[in-house]
Amino acid sequence: MIKWSDVIHFTNKGNPVPDKRVEKTEEEWKQLLTPEEFQVARLKGTERSFSSELCSLFDPGIYECKCCSTLLFDAGEKFESGTGWPSFTQPLKENAIAYHADKSYGMIRVEVICNTCDAHLGHVFPDGPAPSGLRYCINAVSLTKTKQ
Repeated sequence: MIKWSDVIHFTNKGNPVPDKRVEKTEEEWKQLLTPEEFQVARLKGTERSFSSELCSLFDPGIYECKCCSTLLFDAGEKFESGTGWPSFTQPLKENAIAYHADKSYGMIRVEVICNTCDAHLGHVFPDGPAPSGLRYCINAVSLTKTKQ
């Protein structure tokens, strides 16, 4: 189980090695994604809070990266955070997510990206439920949910 101390370690000392890498040009990503998906996933944007039905869906399933289909989160780790974005307590695998310091907007946060293709997913915070205490706050447009 990943804890906040692990998140800080990855952020400061380097991320786990992904199982594979997917790299495309900006033009290739633009061909594959909608303008909103491109803005969020490739340009580190943020969707409007409470704008996605994924916030209120808690059916079993797996959440994949919208850009490269890497398996990221299990619906069993999803919880209602009240923030307006899908929130999870853990990724499916330790090496599915990469962590980077984000000092934008006068704050210090930890950005989470897909470790396979570098798609911006959102941020992780140490205010989630037990036992991990983590809240992965994820843009729904960066995800695709598949039935299990």
